[in-house]
Amino acid sequence: SNLSASCWSRLHPVNMFNSYNVKFHHSKALTSPYPGSHIERSQVPEDKVGWLTEWKDYNPVEYTAKSVLAGPSWADPQINDEGFSPKFNERDGEVERKSLNGLYVVENEFRFNPAGRTGLTGRGLLGRWGPNHAADPVVTRWKRDGSGNKVAHPVSGKNILQFVAIKRRDCGEWAIPGGMVDPGEKITATLKREFEEEALNSLQKSPEEKAKLEKQLQKLFSQEHLVVYRGYVDDPRNTDNAWMETEAVNYHDETAGETMDNLPLEAGDDAGVVKWVDISEKLELYASHSYFIKLVTEKRGAHWSEDPASGCHE
Repeated sequence: SNLSASCWSRLHPVNMFNSYNVKFHHSKALTSPYPGSHIERSQVPEDKVGWLTEWKDYNPVEYTAKSVLAGPSWADPQINDEGFSPKFNERDGEVERKSLNGLYVVENEFRFNPAGRTGLTGRGLLGRWGPNHAADPVVTRWKRDGSGNKVAHPVSGKNILQFVAIKRRDCGEWAIPGGMVDPGEKITATLKREFEEEALNSLQKSPEEKAKLEKQLQKLFSQEHLVVYRGYVDDPRNTDNAWMETEAVNYHDETAGETMDNLPLEAGDDAGVVKWVDISEKLELYASHSYFIKLVTEKRGAHWSEDPASGCHE
């Protein structure tokens, strides 16, 4: 599990930065027990997370969940299965194996998490070896009073943004209603589909209800939008060999509720609860979602912190 510095510099010269030149690092990807299990990761000291740091005694735990080993359509076979020869760092048929962060190292069919060691090999709960691509639609509106006027925060003086949040069934944490990109699916289609399934419960709607929802969402999802983040996600499901990457996109309703107020929010699919939530630094969200939300407030000039010196320096 040790790579030479020359190998890293040759294959991944900017391996610790995403496409927005923001340094990413592990935190949630080092936590134990692994989600949905009693598996404890090997402890990884902060100074040994990076692959460039030599660590001859590194002995990570190996774990792939039974749900993944069962061979569902969204999962790869085991790496040594006969007939399985994935094309890493490129599009492999309908499966996108390119990373949003550039090249990742593959040595003897072993993929290396671009953010460093996690204390766990295998795939855990993730289906794909290497990057697992998701999409996170951040749907926002301005908080307004009974007269329709924007509400400003009393301390910062900036207008307060609200976003559609879901409470995940698997861990009980609040999150952006996103999900995995299906093979061959365009990211724009994933963003809209995931929002419909998780925040509007579209899978349980009648054809007539679905048609009505489509009409309401068309205006929102066809307008100009902001891509606020593309790259690696510090996710508790990540391993040395499989990791989450996402594209977080902000769809904003600038009108006084004409687009979004009549949207029938209803938890569905992986969501337990769905509601509009006021955005501030006090939010504690799943994986890297708080960071994505913070980026949205900066792009929109909205309230985030009561501390005027608080900026976005990750």
